[in-house]
Amino acid sequence: MAARRAAAQVADNVKRKTFLKRNIPAGRATPAPPLGPELGQMQVQIAAFCKDFNEKTSHIKPGTPIPTEISVNPDRSFNINLLKPPIAYFLLQAAGSQKGATKAGHQTAGMITLKHVYEIALIKSEDPSFACHSLEQVCKTIIGQAHGMGIKIVQKNIELEEYKRFKVQRAEEVEQEERELEELRLSKMLRL
Repeated sequence: MAARRAAAQVADNVKRKTFLKRNIPAGRATPAPPLGPELGQMQVQIAAFCKDFNEKTSHIKPGTPIPTEISVNPDRSFNINLLKPPIAYFLLQAAGSQKGATKAGHQTAGMITLKHVYEIALIKSEDPSFACHSLEQVCKTIIGQAHGMGIKIVQKNIELEEYKRFKVQRAEEVEQEERELEELRLSKMLRL
């Protein structure tokens, strides 16, 4: 009896994680790693969480990364707070790119207009992280992140033919980079 009481006291003293922030693809929450084990450590019913999350994100394009805040109550129930997708996701979607530039100051991964920046800022200004920021400050943050990703901001509308030529050139650059990375990996493996 005393051993049981001692074990219960130790269990009460153990602090379990009660908050998790993670990007989860919309409509694609699964019990598989890394999400499943993290929820298991928090003593959350994984199947119930996945079902609830997938229902809440069913109106969003599947696969869109959704920053999600999960808080666990003492009775092991949970609260899900969904935020807007990251700025990088919106920038890549607006630019029509798969990934940013590896050498941001020397390469251009895509081009967007100031109208795109404004539209992204309107969406992101609803997030709690931007609650105390003006729309102008949110726009400056987005422009800074775009430059860091190698996305060029243009003043005027982009001509379709010009952008098609740019996309072909960019695809060739990405292909060349991937070949160089593969050669580098192979050379490292040969050294071993």
